[in-house]
Amino acid sequence: MKKVLKVEGMSCGHCKAAVEKALKSIDGVENAVVDLANKSADVTLTKEVSSDVLSKAVTDAGYDVKEVK
Repeated sequence: MKKVLKVEGMSCGHCKAAVEKALKSIDGVENAVVDLANKSADVTLTKEVSSDVLSKAVTDAGYDVKEVK
């Protein structure tokens, strides 16, 4: 399963690493890859993880989630 999060507030490699680390710390997230140019995070899941849980992890890291697909 995959989900894509649209994330605002990321501008550098540190931002990218912080969002990826936050997402990868969630049980059920196999991988997370941030694309700064598209302001998105592609998340690969091993089991169902709610969009709210993913959004909260990114928000707690200091970034704004605009949309989860």
